[in-house]
Amino acid sequence: MNYSFFDFLTLIGSLGLFLFGMKMMSEALQKVAGDRMRKILSAMTSNRFLGVLTGFLVTAIIQSSSATTVMVVSFVNAGLMSLVESIGVIMGANIGTTITGWMITLLGFKVKISAYALPMIGLGLPLIFSKNSSRRSWGEFLVGFALLFLGLEYLKGSVPNIKESPEVLSFLQNYTQLGFGSTIIFLFIGTILTVVIQSSSATMALTFVMCNQGWIPFHLAAAMVMGENIGTTITANLAAAVGNVSAKRAARVHLLFNLMGVTWMLMVFPWFVDAIDHFVSKSNGGISPSQSAAAVPTALSIFHTSFNVINVLVFIWFVPVFEKVVKRMIPASELEEEEFRLKFITTGMLSTSELSILQARKEVHWFGKHSQKMFGFIRKLMGQNKDSKFSKQFARIEKYEGICDNIEVEIANYLAQVNQGKLSDVGRKRVRSMLKLVDDLESIGDCNYNLAKTINRMRNANVKFSDEILKKLELMFNLVDEALDVMVTNLDDGSEDIHVTKAKQIENEINNYRNQLKVEHLDNFKNGVYTYEAGIIFNDLFSECEKLADYAINVTEALAEVNPQ
Repeated sequence: MNYSFFDFLTLIGSLGLFLFGMKMMSEALQKVAGDRMRKILSAMTSNRFLGVLTGFLVTAIIQSSSATTVMVVSFVNAGLMSLVESIGVIMGANIGTTITGWMITLLGFKVKISAYALPMIGLGLPLIFSKNSSRRSWGEFLVGFALLFLGLEYLKGSVPNIKESPEVLSFLQNYTQLGFGSTIIFLFIGTILTVVIQSSSATMALTFVMCNQGWIPFHLAAAMVMGENIGTTITANLAAAVGNVSAKRAARVHLLFNLMGVTWMLMVFPWFVDAIDHFVSKSNGGISPSQSAAAVPTALSIFHTSFNVINVLVFIWFVPVFEKVVKRMIPASELEEEEFRLKFITTGMLSTSELSILQARKEVHWFGKHSQKMFGFIRKLMGQNKDSKFSKQFARIEKYEGICDNIEVEIANYLAQVNQGKLSDVGRKRVRSMLKLVDDLESIGDCNYNLAKTINRMRNANVKFSDEILKKLELMFNLVDEALDVMVTNLDDGSEDIHVTKAKQIENEINNYRNQLKVEHLDNFKNGVYTYEAGIIFNDLFSECEKLADYAINVTEALAEVNPQ
């Protein structure tokens, strides 16, 4: 077969199209999915068994376990699904992909989602040019989704056309008489072929052809099917390459799950294959797949289905173990946190509305610590000199600001549900106060982001402050840190006494210092201590700090109403 450098570039371009589609789809999901999609996915995957059913149904419908796992990775990347929820869906996808084998066996053809890719782009393209941001994001989602499938299709077409020229592999019949060694060899061949062709279904079709040609017996075809299970995991891992740490972990679970399944199957492989052979012979009028090529497709489909179903039935009880293992394999780096997930509030409320308020209180406490941590990033950003590290830190703050928006909406929606239940007058008062409280905490996130943008503006304008001005900013930052410390202490679940007096004292210090800096700021202009542009930036920084401290005292005042009397 002739395979030119141009063909190789086509392969690289196909991979690029696939990854770009994945990235575009994931980013659009974050914009359009919002809380409704999060709730739908939470309901669909609220436990591991529903997750398995979801993965099975989606894969059976779209006829691609690779596509299902890629979507799962994108959902995890967008923060719409947790790692634990994704594991069940991935397991279900492995069962769903066996439907393709049955279609090949019974019907001899396979529905291709890629056939709908161009119509999807046709639907999405006008939406991309819409002035409405929601419709524009939906358009990006549709186009990204279509590009993902087009990329997969081009990947299949840009490799040496093994599928249409199976005679290239006829030499493999020389390796069929090596006992258990042959099983390992063909397991490896199945893995490699699936990686190259980018479709376990295509590799299975090729396996059927090889059996019909008489090149390999049934038990080695079964070994290839196991290899296909491993090879198909490469797609999700490629998709996760442009994702965050959670997406990488979800893809790694897919690989780990299939490797574990193949490992135990190898231990009982001869007996399991004999059992399938006996079952097919008995139900097929005595025609054995070991003796007749006509019985092989049915036998392979039964083997594939039973193998994956048993895998799920065994490993579904070890989901927490998978989670711990992949977290150890892929630890979160300092600059790459987990996507936002509520820690204490679940999709449903507790038995009573009063208990639900306590759960919301725990979530608010974590929200406060999150806001304080974000201000710590601001201080690091201020002293960062390297461009690459500055960009990473700024992106981190930008991400946290978005998380703050999500937290506010989630907690506010939860409290609105709580408020509809049976509450005492004190309980309703606490709900109202907590709604005000989460709004103030989100405003602290906005102030942090505004500070980051001002520091970025200062860096782009190449503004340099003198040591004296930097010391004054440092003092303001220290006062804000102190205000946030008091706020978080007050938010502590175990704190019965709200330190309102101390919080107001710090706020007064910050207000007085802000007034002092304003007066000095005008004098500095007159005396030419800094340029007009530098002065505006200096004023924006200390004024934003004072505004942030105001929100911190607002939180304490709201807590005084929320705290049990």
